Amino acid sequence: MQEILTATENYKELDGYLDRVGAKKILLVCGGSIKYLKLDGYFAELEERKGIKVVRFTDFQPNPKYESVEEGVKVFRENNCDMVAAVGGGSALDVAKCIKLYSNMDSNESYLKQEIIPNDVPLFAVPTTAGAGSEATRFAVIYFGGEKQSVGDYSCIPSAVLFDADCLKTLPVYQKKATMMDALSHAVESFWSVNSNDESMGYAREAIRMAAANMDGYLSNDDAANENMLRAANLAGKAINITQTTAGHAMCYKLTTLYGIAHGHAAALCNSVLIPYMIQHPELCTDPRGEKHLERVYEDIAAALGCERESLGETFAGMVAKLAFEPVTLKTAEDIGVLKTSVNPERLKNHPIKLTVDAIERLYGQILNVGE
Repeated sequence: MQEILTATENYKELDGYLDRVGAKKILLVCGGSIKYLKLDGYFAELEERKGIKVVRFTDFQPNPKYESVEEGVKVFRENNCDMVAAVGGGSALDVAKCIKLYSNMDSNESYLKQEIIPNDVPLFAVPTTAGAGSEATRFAVIYFGGEKQSVGDYSCIPSAVLFDADCLKTLPVYQKKATMMDALSHAVESFWSVNSNDESMGYAREAIRMAAANMDGYLSNDDAANENMLRAANLAGKAINITQTTAGHAMCYKLTTLYGIAHGHAAALCNSVLIPYMIQHPELCTDPRGEKHLERVYEDIAAALGCERESLGETFAGMVAKLAFEPVTLKTAEDIGVLKTSVNPERLKNHPIKLTVDAIERLYGQILNVGE
């Protein structure tokens, strides 16, 4: 069971956690932006105050490379660290997860080729965005030779997470909006996934409700709303940890790279066109539980968003429109072809409505305002 901590004055709850796990030397995986956070001072003073040494590891980039993880494992071992902590967004958490997983493996052979043997190295996470929910999942993504490598094992789920509303205050507005929509997309996709169960739907329902209820306060940097959005992202992460994502995410990856927009922005655009299409085509249901189950799912998602099932698509699209993202329009005629062939068929197996190549092409056309 993951321990959830809430930041208070001087991070006394974090002191308590470190005492409980007996930490003596922490490998702190973090980006340069930690210097803008109050939490930076906590770690800077930890050795003098509590005798716990902190070794910082910052040698990684967004879309982190396998080689960065290798270096991180080397630093962990050379300094005899006994714990890994991550402060940051998805990249920092992915690197930290892999360092923990690989810390007891043979460095003379590629870690990617070895069987993962769970270890008892504590992993502590402080998410600095309310989006990916990576602190709640068994998945990590790194890149080797330019190719995406999905690493997964339940033992890489952090044993404890600290929600610190202060970490969200310095985020650029666009990033706040995009990460929130990533969390909401995770929850919505998990809810309708063919892999959903009562537990995952419970997490997803609460994540959607919390995201919708705290959207305005979060965007105005209210402390309580920031904390609630962190909790919503965590719940959405717990949901996709069970179900994985569906077509919204399968369609958004190439859109992100081809048009230079944030991942959550792209996921929101994809789900904005998917929801109406799905509701209009119940006959294409692929979920073994049938059309009536999927209809109930739409009703539950709508209820969590505070609307009727008939206005679900309009309500979701309205939330995206309210965020006033810059419009994304077609650059070249070839882009639609590139996008439609980029969709991972494995992700579509989780989707409850059959999507043909022609349907995906039309949906991308709607996203990019083709013909408007």
